[in-house]
Formats: sequence, structure tokens, C-alpha cells
Amino acid sequence: MTKYTALLSFVFGIILTVFAILSWRSCHQKDEAALINQDYYLITNQIRKMNKMVVLEQDFSSFQTHKSSAANIAGFDILPREMVLYTTAKAQVSYDLKQMKIEVDTVHKKLIIEQLPEPEIKIYPEVRIHFMDDYAINRFSKNDINKIMESAKKNMIKSVNQNSLKDQSKKQLKDNLNDIFVLAKALHYSIEDKTNTFPPNEL
Repeated sequence: MTKYTALLSFVFGIILTVFAILSWRSCHQKDEAALINQDYYLITNQIRKMNKMVVLEQDFSSFQTHKSSAANIAGFDILPREMVLYTTAKAQVSYDLKQMKIEVDTVHKKLIIEQLPEPEIKIYPEVRIHFMDDYAINRFSKNDINKIMESAKKNMIKSVNQNSLKDQSKKQLKDNLNDIFVLAKALHYSIEDKTNTFPPNEL
């Protein structure tokens, strides 16, 4: 009877041990799953906060001079007229981050940038007459003035270096996305940029 009791106790002890290990594993897995879900929620929630944003604005200005005359005789302008225009422009670069695609890989703990939107550049020129000198019989007509001002606006738009704006806006875009990157790193996620927008050493 004693041997039987001892054997029963031994088997019962093994069962309890196995049950305890399985319970611990189950709790541990649940905790792990909860942490993974929490990480995923935190990162995706931060991504969702991003809407269309203006990432860069720059102001430009210049003076443009328009000269003409009624005629040119022997190298001399007859009834010359002159207009000096002051042109300004606001250049705005924006990204529609609703078009952004970022995958959160909780298995390999990776934040993968799949797609980033193209920058949208808008330039808003304004022109005003700074100085105008003409003759009573060779006046600038209203139509002349409108044409000259439209030409000045086009010249201002052409003078804005859009490639330089794109390069600068890319740096600003990274700064705006930095909240996502910092959070991912804090949760021990690596960042992979499949768009090759940002140098790997900057992520």
C-alpha cells in the first residue's frame, strides 16, 4: 500500500508540474501576444495621426525691369518707356501622407516604408508696379500692363529652383515622420525604407 501511495504521489507530482509549466507558458504567451498587439496599436495609431501636411514654405522676391520705345533711330530710343516691377512668390511643398504605405511587421519587429507620396509643389506669385516712366503719347495701356505683369509672374515661377525645393522638403519630411521612427526604435523595431528616400544611416 505504501509503494502504491508513493507511486501515486509521484505521478500526481509530475502532473502538477506539467500543469504548472503549461499554465506558465500559456500566461507568458498571452503576455507576449498582448505586448505585440500593444506595439502594433501604438505604431499604427501614430501613423494614422499623419494627414496631409505642408512640409516646406519659402518666400522669393526680385525686381524686374521692362523697357520699350516707340522707335529706335540711329541707336537712339524714341519716346522710351520703362516699368520696374517688384515680384514676390511663396513656394509651398506638401506631401499627401494619406498615400503613404507603411507596414508594421510584428514578427520580425520591422517598420517597412513601402510607399511615400510624391511632393506637390505650388508657387503663388504676386506682382506690383514699383516704378513706371512713360510719355504722354507713348503710354503703357492697361492691356500692356497686364501682359507685362503676367510675364513677370511666369519669370518668377521659372526662377524658383524646384529641384532644390524637393531636396529640402525631403529633409523636412523625415523630420515630420520622426515621431513614428522614434516610437518604433523605442519599441526595438528596425526601420526599412523600400522607397530609398532616406539614406539607411539616417534611419
